[in-house]
Amino acid sequence: MTFDDVEGFQSTLPAFGPIAGLDLGTATIGVAVSDGSRQIATPVETIKRKKFGIDAGKLLSLLKERGVHGIVLGLPMNMDGSEGPRCQATRAFARNLEKLTDLPITFWDERLSTVAAERALLEADTSRKRRAEVIDHVAASYILQGALDRMAHLKG
Repeated sequence: MTFDDVEGFQSTLPAFGPIAGLDLGTATIGVAVSDGSRQIATPVETIKRKKFGIDAGKLLSLLKERGVHGIVLGLPMNMDGSEGPRCQATRAFARNLEKLTDLPITFWDERLSTVAAERALLEADTSRKRRAEVIDHVAASYILQGALDRMAHLKG
């Protein structure tokens, strides 16, 4: 089931258990997972994309292994708030993934998440090579943390 809003998504989740955040790129999928209490997003892995079936299989296997209860997909909105071709591709990915899993899926506006991740890695004095290796799953953690913070605000 796919939700356009975090409120609907949150209402389907059990009270406790991790959720995943995804930064969907054309060549990679950055993956981050929260702790069980959904306070902190942690970068986990970057999946190199091949074909949807292979990518989805690897992703769902990873999420099952980590006991994930839901998926937050970064939605790459244009800076003016409109949706372009990358948003359409992300929504299509969600529709296809929804056919393979019962995990609820929602979207989170990911504008500037990669910029924030890059800045954090630069501040940590991460080498260019290492930044290229980790940028996608660090960006996924920014996406997931935004959704976690919103969900915490909705509860309180």
